[in-house]
Amino acid sequence: GLFTVGKAQQVELFFSRRIGLTPDGQIDPIEGGARVSGGLWGTNVGLMYMQTEGLPGVTPANRFGVARVNKELPNRSSIGAIFVNREASGSFAEPADENTTYGIDGRWGIGEYGLISGFAAGTSTPGLNGDEYAWNVKGTWDSPRWSHAAEYREVGENFNPEVGFLTRRGGYRYVRTSSLRRVRFDDDRYGLLELRPHYSYTGYWDHDDFQQTGFLHIDNHTEWRNGYEVHTGVNFTTEGLKKPYEIYDGVVIPPGTYRNTEGQVYGTTDPGAWISFSLMTKFGGFYSGDRVYFQPNLRMRLGEHFIAELHYVQNNVDLPEGDFTTRLGRLRLSYSFTPRIALEALLQYNDVDDFFSTNLRFSWLRKANTGLYVVFNDINGYDRYTGEQPSRSLIVKYTHMFDLL
Repeated sequence: GLFTVGKAQQVELFFSRRIGLTPDGQIDPIEGGARVSGGLWGTNVGLMYMQTEGLPGVTPANRFGVARVNKELPNRSSIGAIFVNREASGSFAEPADENTTYGIDGRWGIGEYGLISGFAAGTSTPGLNGDEYAWNVKGTWDSPRWSHAAEYREVGENFNPEVGFLTRRGGYRYVRTSSLRRVRFDDDRYGLLELRPHYSYTGYWDHDDFQQTGFLHIDNHTEWRNGYEVHTGVNFTTEGLKKPYEIYDGVVIPPGTYRNTEGQVYGTTDPGAWISFSLMTKFGGFYSGDRVYFQPNLRMRLGEHFIAELHYVQNNVDLPEGDFTTRLGRLRLSYSFTPRIALEALLQYNDVDDFFSTNLRFSWLRKANTGLYVVFNDINGYDRYTGEQPSRSLIVKYTHMFDLL
């Protein structure tokens, strides 16, 4: 967590899984490295160095360096900085094959409920000049009755954190606002506990002011004292395409701006019970046609040791360009022998790529999530989204934390 800077799953200045993988998902063996983190003079400090071997004809060996400092301040405030560098090395390295990312981040607590947070970052890549920046600012107000948020982000066209993570490349502007009201019932009227009417809006534009995405969500959550909930909402969506988009094999959506409306209903039984069930459905316009989205989830807990979750997602899409159905299934199992010793399994299948993966993990934790991990991975098929390819691996990892200074 100390090395986390940016917006999770959107703009991350450092993403450790970049180390040891080529851009197309092949394994690049790691020769070795070191990481040191902890507190020094009242400041959180983290240093990391890693060296990969490289793959002849695919990628050269690379040196990775990361430095991070963060100072916690009163009232939920903080300030920090990060520096990330990748440099090719060895006989297969091309001249000036390197990349640098640097940034600052912070947050400022205002009173009891207010918070302003943000970051500013830049990258340096030979051959790219100008617009190598990204910044984000967000303000929130979260009281027992009201929650408000407003956020703005810009990402330059050449912003290139090669040891980071970007969901959208090529630069964009991002706006998000939201507001939620909590209405709590003190008496036992109809068994109701709380109503949460709210809205949120998210929009993406490129630097030519072309809107790529718009999503207006208006909803209300109704929660009963027995733990049951029902969410009823409506979504107004905008998707802009500047070039044809192959959404499914042989199904190509032409360029244009597509505006649609869809309904949304979600319901769940008490998640604290030994067995619970939830269902999310969406139905309405989708690009040039319609979609029905169906997502049931079953969760079972036996005592304090065993938890099982069965998750399924299905999309039925009807477009003038072609109809298709996608399915994704996931089974998660967890057995805790003690609060620190656990055996977990994750099995996942999607029918689009005929992709099946198995992940088994045994963990014996000590303090601060250090300890012993034994992990087995088995992958059949190719996942076009993550780049994962058929493979089988057994990984044993042990970490021990000690005071250096």
